[in-house]
Amino acid sequence: MFSQIYYVIRSRSDGSYLVARTESGSNPSGAGYLLMFREDFEALSYLNKWGADVANRFAVESLPGSQVKNLLKRWGFVGVGVVVDPLEPRIEFLTQERSLE
Repeated sequence: MFSQIYYVIRSRSDGSYLVARTESGSNPSGAGYLLMFREDFEALSYLNKWGADVANRFAVESLPGSQVKNLLKRWGFVGVGVVVDPLEPRIEFLTQERSLE
């Protein structure tokens, strides 16, 4: 995970990241999972499919795998959600403990 480059979607207005929130009771704080994509075009496809009317309010940024751990801590994310298929969407959720091994 550390040697790979991921892509994230970030708000142009306030700099917040696009997150997924699960309905399970394991996340009572309301913190979400940082959505990450393996390719920049997957992030763009996700935006165009699910948020075409607001896509211009977001930007796709690269994120080195070596910075994921610090970003999760700084923003208080529960873990990451790696988007496997942006058009369905299918997401693999990993908690901080599992995602950083």
